[in-house]
Amino acid sequence: MESVPVRCPSCRRDHLYAPPVYPCACGAPLVPPLLPGAPPVPIVHRTWTDDWVTVHCPDCDRQDAWPQPELGCPCGTVLRIAVRPVGASVPPAPTETGPAPHPLAPAGEPSDEHRAAAGRGSSTAAHIPLPRTSARPRPTFRPVTIRTARDAVTAAAMYLRWLGFTDVLQPDQRPLSGIDLRGSGVVAQVDATTRPATLRDVECLWLNGLNASAQSVFFSLAGYADAARARADALGVPLFVMDLTGSPQPVNAPADELIARAV
Repeated sequence: MESVPVRCPSCRRDHLYAPPVYPCACGAPLVPPLLPGAPPVPIVHRTWTDDWVTVHCPDCDRQDAWPQPELGCPCGTVLRIAVRPVGASVPPAPTETGPAPHPLAPAGEPSDEHRAAAGRGSSTAAHIPLPRTSARPRPTFRPVTIRTARDAVTAAAMYLRWLGFTDVLQPDQRPLSGIDLRGSGVVAQVDATTRPATLRDVECLWLNGLNASAQSVFFSLAGYADAARARADALGVPLFVMDLTGSPQPVNAPADELIARAV
C-alpha cells in the first residue's frame, strides 16, 4: 500500500501515512480506502463509534467493521484519517485549474452514501459501521502482578493479546535473539532488569522485526535511555513501561498509535 502525505494542522508537520492492512474473514488482505483530498481531523474527544469504519471486501463482498485509521504526530496530536464511505465513488484528483475537493461533512453529520448504505436515515457519522457489524467495546485489560522476570513476559503477552495479537506465543526459554514474544505480525522484547533500555536494545529489536516483517514492540520495567527513546521514535517502535502491577503504559507516539488502531 502506498503512503499518502498527511499534514498535522496543529504543528504543520508533514508525514507519510500508510493505512494498516488487515486480513478479511475470507483471507484477503484488506486496507481501509482513504478519502483523497480530505484533511486529517484532530481527535479531541474519543468515542467508540468514532473509532470504527465500515470496509467492503471486493473478494467476498463482505462488509465489516475495522479500526479507524489514525496517525499520532510527535507534537502530541492524534489525527483521524478520513476513509471513503462504502459505496462512494472515487473522486477525481484535483487539478490546478479545477475545483477544490469537496470538504468533509462536519463531525457528527452523515453522508448521503452512508444513509443509503445503512438504509436507516441515521444521524450518525459516515464512518460509523453498519448496525449489523458494530463493534463491541474491548473489555478492560486485567493485568497480572509482576514478581519475577517471567511474570513480566507473561504480562506483556497478555497485553499484546488484548491489543489484538491473539496468537502471541511465549517460549519456554528466552532465545539468543532476545525476542521474548512472537505472534502473527508482531515481535516483542521484555526488559525486566533495573537499567533503562538502551539504543542498542531498541535497534536490535527493530532489526528482528524487520527480518520477520512484523511490528516490533518493547516493554521495560526501568524505562528507556534518552537515545533509545529518540531512536524508537525515528524507527516507529512502540515503547511501553510496566510497573509491578503489570499494567503497560505507552511512552511514545508509536505506542499510542498501536493502541489506537488495535482491534
